[in-house]
Amino acid sequence: MSGTDHLILEEQNTRLPYLREKTAQLTTSPGVYLMKNAQGGIIYIGKAKNLHNRVSSYFRLGADHLPKVARMVSHVHDYDFIVTGSEYEALLLECSLIKQHKPHYNILLKDDKGYHYIKVSAEPYPRITAEKQKADDKSLYIGPYTGGFVTRSTVEEVNTVFQLPTCNRKFPESFRKGRPCLNYHIRRCMGVCQGKIPQNRYNELIQQAVTYIRSGSSASVERMTQEMERAAENLDFERAAQLRDRIRAIQKAGESQKIIDNNFRDADVIGTADNGDDLCISVIMYREGRLWDKQNFHYQEEAEESALDAFVPQFYHGRTDLPKVILLESEIREMDLLAEMFSQQMGRKVKITVPQRGGGIELTRMAKENAVEYIAVHSNRTGKELLAVEALGKILGMEHVPKYIESYDISNLASESMVAGMVVFENGRPLKKAYKRFSIKQQEGQNDYACMQEVIRRRLSHLNDPDDPYFARTPDLILLDGGTGHVNAVAPIVQELAPQIALFGMVKDSKHRTRAIATGGGEISVSGTQSAFQLLTRIQDEVHRYSVAYMHKKHRKRTFASELTQVEGIGDKLAQKLMLHFKTRDALLAAAPEELHAAGISEKIAARLYAFLHGE
Repeated sequence: MSGTDHLILEEQNTRLPYLREKTAQLTTSPGVYLMKNAQGGIIYIGKAKNLHNRVSSYFRLGADHLPKVARMVSHVHDYDFIVTGSEYEALLLECSLIKQHKPHYNILLKDDKGYHYIKVSAEPYPRITAEKQKADDKSLYIGPYTGGFVTRSTVEEVNTVFQLPTCNRKFPESFRKGRPCLNYHIRRCMGVCQGKIPQNRYNELIQQAVTYIRSGSSASVERMTQEMERAAENLDFERAAQLRDRIRAIQKAGESQKIIDNNFRDADVIGTADNGDDLCISVIMYREGRLWDKQNFHYQEEAEESALDAFVPQFYHGRTDLPKVILLESEIREMDLLAEMFSQQMGRKVKITVPQRGGGIELTRMAKENAVEYIAVHSNRTGKELLAVEALGKILGMEHVPKYIESYDISNLASESMVAGMVVFENGRPLKKAYKRFSIKQQEGQNDYACMQEVIRRRLSHLNDPDDPYFARTPDLILLDGGTGHVNAVAPIVQELAPQIALFGMVKDSKHRTRAIATGGGEISVSGTQSAFQLLTRIQDEVHRYSVAYMHKKHRKRTFASELTQVEGIGDKLAQKLMLHFKTRDALLAAAPEELHAAGISEKIAARLYAFLHGE
């Protein structure tokens, strides 16, 4: 926060002097603190190893808060605290109080699930479907399940294993009224529509399917194996063959979901994705070596904690179905304390780990990709685009994802036709309506550094310009087509006009390909991160193409303007005036003598010019 921001915070919350005085006497013991607004409502709950130090950090003069923390502090009227015997007790109490009060400024979870059910319809030939809620009918509903993924996956699996119909036909009304569909021919449906399956036999299959859903594949395979053996002993080879095929289908379905690494047969895998506006956490759950469920969570409001720091204790506190292993993509605070808390909940060891190699790395990568794809769907972007932007922000050491990127390149032909191009990428995709072109006005000689300084100063002088919605936006990141020299030349201007903008250069190799990122004091390699490398290459190629295209266009116009000076009575200034009036060569060629005269030249000169343009 700047000095002005500190003054604004003091003006917004006149209670800060009182809060500082109260906190001066606060204990140094561990505990939990509860921030309250003027109405007495709890707006934030936190824990501390040292209550005095932690709570004082909110109210001290000159505190450098993140914007979201500053907003919370501006609403604090008073606070309460609870002293605990240890940091571990403080962690338990914090989790419990957050779930109880759901404070606005804590990171609150909003998942993509409600209650889900598996429905067995009440009709002569029942169907098995996944439903989001129970209807007031006579159908059988199995559940509720906490996630839609598990219900959809189970329904798809059971319909495949037992070859049940999934079409829209009604039975027995639709018997023999059309040809069997593709599912019948690829042996994914038994072909009820042909009218050859007795109702009692079909309902027997439905009961087997319900047992399969409720008891799981292992119990179903064991029971069907016994039935198959009895059928074979009774010489009912047709039924034995049917049961054999069904057992194989169940085993095949199970094999397709098994994870490769047996160390994670009972594990939750957590990945995150952040595009600057949306933050998603994806939890992929494995039980008995099979993919069991998947849940996605959005954050409503972030305080000073990182997403995973807040998510893990809130998600698992008080639950009785924790896995043996929780895999994270990065370390979080108090991992040992959390593992101890979860182990006590379960009465067995629960391990929290960040895998460094092997199958665990692949699983966390998959969880992250799920989170990325979830955000991509909601933001109309592809997962690759969002991953690339996030990776670029990490390489550059940025605290936030660079959602809005501007890139600049200078292009000239000797000292003539000096121009610059500005391209914009938003969430990893070109925003072409925000592109800008600059003609260099102040620099006469060929000097890339001076030209870049002119362009950046002109651009940043239009921040918050109400007449241009794109120039009005403040970019998260500026990328110059150039090295350390370009960055050092422009840095003072950015620091003066918009110090919050990150500034870097893009360095090319001898083959004109992106090689590295330039800082004010060196270079950052990007070759190890493929997604970020591809995004940078695309940005650099695009800004180069755009600036060169403008330079050639301007040069052609300048060349054509010089040709006009061959007409008696037309000098350089008048030629430029004509080009500015008609904009393009084609427009000038299409102009009648009267239109040329109207552009500010005499009738005689207009006649000579018309004859020159048309070879007369």
